[in-house]
Amino acid sequence: MRSHHCNELRASHIGETVTLIGWVNTVRDQGGVIFVDLRDREGVTQVVFRSEENADATKVSHKLRDEDVIQVVGRVTKRLEGTANDKLATGEIEIVATELNIVNKADVLPFQLDKELSNEDLRMKYRYLDLRRPRMNKNIRLRHTITSAARRFLDEAGFIEVETPILSNPTPEGARDFLVPSRLNPGRFYALPQAPQQFKQLLMVAGLEKYFQIARCFRDEDLRADRQPEFTQIDIEASFVTQEDIIKLVEGLLGSMFKAGLGIDVPQAFPRMTYREAMDRFGSDKPDTRYGNEIVDLADVFGATEFKIFRGTFDNGGVVRAINAKGFAGVTTGQMNRLNEIAIQAGLPVKTLAFVKLENGEFKSPLWKFFTDAEKEALTAKLNIEEGDIVFFVAGSRDSVSTILGRVRLEIAEMMELTKGSTAYNFLWVVDFPLLALDTETGKWAAVHHPFTRPNADDVPLMDGGKFEEVRAVAYDVVLNGYELGGGSIRIHEKDLQAKMFEVLGISPEEQQEKFSHILDAFRFGAPPHGGLALGLDRIAMLAAGEDSIREVIAFPKNNKGADLMSHSPCQVDFKTLREVYVQSTHKEKKD
Repeated sequence: MRSHHCNELRASHIGETVTLIGWVNTVRDQGGVIFVDLRDREGVTQVVFRSEENADATKVSHKLRDEDVIQVVGRVTKRLEGTANDKLATGEIEIVATELNIVNKADVLPFQLDKELSNEDLRMKYRYLDLRRPRMNKNIRLRHTITSAARRFLDEAGFIEVETPILSNPTPEGARDFLVPSRLNPGRFYALPQAPQQFKQLLMVAGLEKYFQIARCFRDEDLRADRQPEFTQIDIEASFVTQEDIIKLVEGLLGSMFKAGLGIDVPQAFPRMTYREAMDRFGSDKPDTRYGNEIVDLADVFGATEFKIFRGTFDNGGVVRAINAKGFAGVTTGQMNRLNEIAIQAGLPVKTLAFVKLENGEFKSPLWKFFTDAEKEALTAKLNIEEGDIVFFVAGSRDSVSTILGRVRLEIAEMMELTKGSTAYNFLWVVDFPLLALDTETGKWAAVHHPFTRPNADDVPLMDGGKFEEVRAVAYDVVLNGYELGGGSIRIHEKDLQAKMFEVLGISPEEQQEKFSHILDAFRFGAPPHGGLALGLDRIAMLAAGEDSIREVIAFPKNNKGADLMSHSPCQVDFKTLREVYVQSTHKEKKD
C-alpha cells in the first residue's frame, strides 16, 4: 500500500513517483492549493494538491479533515525557495499528488492530538487516540528499545528466557493476590503471580543456571503514579553467584538499556550505601541524591542540653536530628501547613514541626531562646546556617525521626523545584537491608524483602538467639533518582534454613507443608546456591522518558481506581457465569 514511509523521502528522491499512506495531520488551504501534512508512525511528509495535476483529487482534498486515513500517489519535488521546513526530516521536499484514495474518514475527535490534555480520564477512554500523539508514540517506542536491549544483553550473557505460570498459588509477597476461581476444581482458586519468585528458584534447582523473563506480575493494592495492578518486570536468577556477581550484571544491563534508549553512558560501577546509612542521611531506602538537605544528627550539639524536650528524648534512647533547607526561609504559610501535614502523616506526635530560620541577620524560632550560646554556635556551624536558611528539627526514636524528616525532605525538594530541569541520572545501590521487621499490628515478624531471602552468614547466630531485628539480609536494591528500579537477594537454598525462616515468620510446619512443600522438597535434592533480582521495566521506561507516571509508558494502563475506561474493565458478571465457577458475590449495589 506504500512505497515509502512518511519520514523516508529526501532530496535524493526528487523526481520519483511514490505512494504514501497515513493519517491527515493537518490541512491548509492556500488559495485553492491544498497542503496536507501526512503522518504515519515514522514522521510527516507534506503533500500538495493542485488542480492542474488532478482536478478530481484536488476537489476531494478540500473535504479532508484531521485523522482521515488516505493513500496518495505523487511526484517528489523540491520545495519552493524559502519554504523548506528545518524542523522536519522531510522538510526539503514535498509530494505533488496525482492520485488520492480516502481509505477511511474520521469523525470529529474528542480532543486535539497536538495539545496536552489534563483530563486523564478522557485520555484513558480514547487511549487509542492518545497513543497517536508524538509524545506517547515516542514513549512506547522507547520502551520497546530498552526492552530489546535488555533481551540482547541477557542473551549474550548466557541467560535463557523461560515463561513461568500465570495461574499459580497465592504467595507471601506482601500485597493482596488477584484470585481466579477454578471451574474444574470447585471451591479452589488460582492466584495471579505477584512475581515468579518460587518458579525461578525451582528453575535453578532444575539446573538451568541462568534464567530471565520479561514477566507480567499482578498485585491487588492501592495505586499511585508509579504503581499499577498489572506491571512488567525483568526477572533474573542465576546459580553459583554472589551478591557482587548480580550487582555487576545489573550495572551492565542498565548501562546497555540507557545507552540504547537515550544514547547516554551510565557509570560502570554505581555508588553504594547501606540501608542504615540511607535511612540516617536521607530518611529513605531509595534516596534521591541529586540534591542535598541531608539529615544531620545533633547528639554532639545537644548531648548535654537542658532543653526539656531534647533532654527527655536522649534519656529515653532517642535521637534529635534536623535538615537545613537552604534558601527556604521564605516558606509560605500554605507550604508550612503542608509540611506539618506531611510530618504528621509520617508519625510526628505533635502538630507542628520545630524550626529555626535566619532572616535579615536574625534567628527566628520559638526554640531559639531555650538554647545556650554554645549550642547556638555549634548548631550554626554544624548545619552551616546562612542567611535565608530554615532548619527543621524532629526528636524521637531513630526510625521514626528518619521517616519523618525523609518525607519532609522530599516535600521541600518538590516545593523548591530542586530537581526541575535536571538531566542527572544518579544510580545507587542500597545494601545490607534488615532481614526482618516487626509488624506492629500483628506483633509478628515479617520478611522485609520476601521469605526466601538469605540471612547474612555473620548474623545467623543472632537469628538463633532471637535477635531478629539485628539480622541483616544478603539483599540489595538498585535506585535511580529516588525511585527503586529493582531489588533482589541471594536466596536460601537449604531446606532446614528455609524451614527455620518460615518458623520465624509464624508459618507452622503444617502450613509449610501445605503451601511450600514443593520448594522445601526441591531443596532436598542438591539445590545450588543462587540469587537474582527483578527490575521494574515500567519505572525504568518512565524515568528514561522523563515522565512522572508509569501510565505514560504503558499502552493500556488502568486509572487510579484500577479501571480501564476504554474497555469498561472491570465489569459485572451475570449469575450464570458466576455459578459455573462456583462463586457467589456478596456485594450489594447501593440504591439511589
